[in-house]
Amino acid sequence: MSASLDFLVRLLDLEPIEVNIFRGIQPKEERQRVFGGQVLAQALIAAGRTVEHGHVHSLHAYFLRPGDPTVPILYEVDRIRDGRSFTTRRVVAIQHGRAIFNMQTSFHVEEPGIEHERAMPQVPRPDALPTLRERLLGIRGAVEDYDARAHPIEQRYIGELPWTDHSIREPIQQLWLRSDGNLPDDPLLHAAVATYASDMSLFDTILAPHGISWDDPTFMGASLDHCMWFHKPFRADDWLLYDTDSPVAAGARGLARGFLYDLEGRLVVSMVQEGLTRVVAKH
Repeated sequence: MSASLDFLVRLLDLEPIEVNIFRGIQPKEERQRVFGGQVLAQALIAAGRTVEHGHVHSLHAYFLRPGDPTVPILYEVDRIRDGRSFTTRRVVAIQHGRAIFNMQTSFHVEEPGIEHERAMPQVPRPDALPTLRERLLGIRGAVEDYDARAHPIEQRYIGELPWTDHSIREPIQQLWLRSDGNLPDDPLLHAAVATYASDMSLFDTILAPHGISWDDPTFMGASLDHCMWFHKPFRADDWLLYDTDSPVAAGARGLARGFLYDLEGRLVVSMVQEGLTRVVAKH
């Protein structure tokens, strides 16, 4: 396990401070607001710590306010339902006495049923692709910026890097990702790490057909909600293909979809995110 991944695992190891209340620490990074994937993953861990049987199969979350990266986040878990097959939890993340995020998540005891899945796209295998650091070597200052941050998730992009190519592109993106090292055999932790990683690049497909970058002063973007469905067991420390697209953007909101496939071509996780895509006036 790399130092970066070790820190992510510790970031997700929430402190229980009261029955159904947990506290999450913050990374020591210079951010204007808390990374959404962190809040999603910590909230999932908080919910899972109160569940006695079954594995997470879905989560539906709303980002209500920007998180303050300088103070811890409290997670309050409401045990809505404990059934024989399904267990439901509601989680509210709180800072400065106000809710910044809420999520409802469900856990299911695995049982047999009908099965089908969309085939995995034909793409290069991850071992045939350069590392992200190697892709940045020809860009002035990029490697220094990359090395200055922790990278618990290894990413290998298929095609152009979204933040270096500002041309008009199709609203699609594909990359392989995995944790930067081996994880313990805890299905909840693997689901949380995949949840953390899912928010790292999904929004990029919304921006692709407009040639907009995150540092554009005329653009304001933020995650509004995030939904995930966990279909089959998987490991977040094995390579997963992240196949994403954006079918629509309208009314200052854009929609993005993502699908995670394992190396065997199984569709293991699906997700949808809506993001704010506000155009602001130049000053």
